[in-house]
Amino acid sequence: MTTLAADREIEALMALHPKGFDLSLDRVTRLLQRLGNPQDLLPPVIHIAGTNGKGSCAAFSRALLEAAGHLVHVHTSPHLVNWAERYRLAAEGGGRLVDDDVFAEAIARVAKANDGQTITVFEILTAVTFILFSEHPAEAAIIEVGLGGRFDATNVVARPAVSVIMPVSMDHEAYLGDRVELIAAEKAGIMKRGCPVVIGAQESETALQVLIETAERLECPTFVYGQDFLAFEENGRMVYQDEDGLMDLPPPRLPGRHQFANAAAAIAAVKAAGFEISHRAAEKAMTHVAWPGRMQKLMQGRLTDLAPKGADIWLDGGHNPGAGVVVAEALAEQEEKNPRPLFIISGMINTKDQSGYFRAFKGLVRHVYTVPVSLSDAGVPNDELAVRATEAGLTAEPVSSVANALMLLRDTWDGPPPRILIGGSLYLAGAVLAENGTPPT
Repeated sequence: MTTLAADREIEALMALHPKGFDLSLDRVTRLLQRLGNPQDLLPPVIHIAGTNGKGSCAAFSRALLEAAGHLVHVHTSPHLVNWAERYRLAAEGGGRLVDDDVFAEAIARVAKANDGQTITVFEILTAVTFILFSEHPAEAAIIEVGLGGRFDATNVVARPAVSVIMPVSMDHEAYLGDRVELIAAEKAGIMKRGCPVVIGAQESETALQVLIETAERLECPTFVYGQDFLAFEENGRMVYQDEDGLMDLPPPRLPGRHQFANAAAAIAAVKAAGFEISHRAAEKAMTHVAWPGRMQKLMQGRLTDLAPKGADIWLDGGHNPGAGVVVAEALAEQEEKNPRPLFIISGMINTKDQSGYFRAFKGLVRHVYTVPVSLSDAGVPNDELAVRATEAGLTAEPVSSVANALMLLRDTWDGPPPRILIGGSLYLAGAVLAENGTPPT
C-alpha cells in the first residue's frame, strides 16, 4: 500500500500540473522519449478499452495467465483507496501491489525527466507504468485504458499482443462524443495495424459495426463475441466456445450474468495474445478471479456492523446507465436465488447521467438513500441526487453519509434482512472500502 513517500510525490505533481483531461499523445510521447521509450521494452501487452467491463476483463485476464503459471503485470485505473492499486507487479504465486519505495522512486524519476513541462498527472503516472513494467521481469502486461482510447496516454504501445474492446456505451460525452458511434471510434483508436483484436459483447449494433470496420481496415485478425467466441450458462456452469471447441467451466466468481461475456472476452484475448490456456487453468481462474469495488460482497467491517442484522451488502462502482443495467440484472439474479427487499445507498458525480443510472432499478428497489461523494469535487449534492432518483421513478431521500444511511435503515426497517447496494461512483466505492477497513490488497 502507498504510504507517505509516493503520496507526497503525487501531491506535488497535482500542485504543479492542471487537473482534468486534456487528450493528446504529444506530451506523454515527448516524456517517454526522454526516459528511453520504456513502452517499447514491455512483455506482450493485452491492451483493454471500453465503456464498461474493462476492469473485469483485466481481472479475468490476470487470473487466467496466473493460473497458467505466467508472471503478469497489471495496470488499472482509477484506484479505489490507494494509488498503488493501479500497479500490480508480477511475482511468483501472484502479482503484488507496488511497494511504496519503488513507486515513489519511479514517480520522482519520471517527474525529473519531465522537467516541469506542462503535462497531466495521469500522463506522468502512465509513464510510471511503463518504467515499472519494463524494469521488472514478466511474461505479460495487462494495461487498461484510462479514458477513451485513441488519445489515452496508454496508447503508445506500438505492437500490442492484442487490443480488446469491451462493451461501448454512452459515457464521458464531453470528451468522446455524444453518439455511440463516435465513442466506438475513439475506443477503436487502440487498434494497431495487423495486431489481433478481440471485440467483447456489444449492446449497440452501431458500435459493433464501427469496431469491426476499423479492425478490417487495419487488417487485424479479429475475434468478435457471438461470432467467433461466446459463453453461455448451462446447468449452473459456464460454457465457453470458440473455434477450438468447448470448455465446461465453473460460473465466474464475480456475480452477474454479464461476467460470463467478460470472462469469455478475457479467454479470447489471452489466446489471441499467444498464450495457451488449459481447461484446468481456466477452471482455476473462474473460481479465483477478484475485482474489488465491482459487485463486491461486503462480509465484515466497520460499516457493515452498522447495517440491519443479517443484511446482504453489495458494493459497486458502476456509474453510467450501461453499468446500472448490468448491476440491476445481477441483483435481479440474486433476488431469484434468495428473495430480499432491496435498498440502494447511492452517491454520484456530476459528469454522469444520474437518472439514466437509476432508471435501471425501477421496479426492483424499495427505496434509495442518496449520500454525498466526499472524495470528489464533482460530487452531486445528496438532495439534488434524490431528485434525479425520483425523476427515474424511485422513492428517495438524502442522508448525510453511508454510515448514517445504514443506521437509518437499521432503525426504521421492520422486515426480513434486506439486500443493500452501495453504488453509483468509484469514488464512493473507494471511500466505503476505506471507512469499512477493507481496502484492496
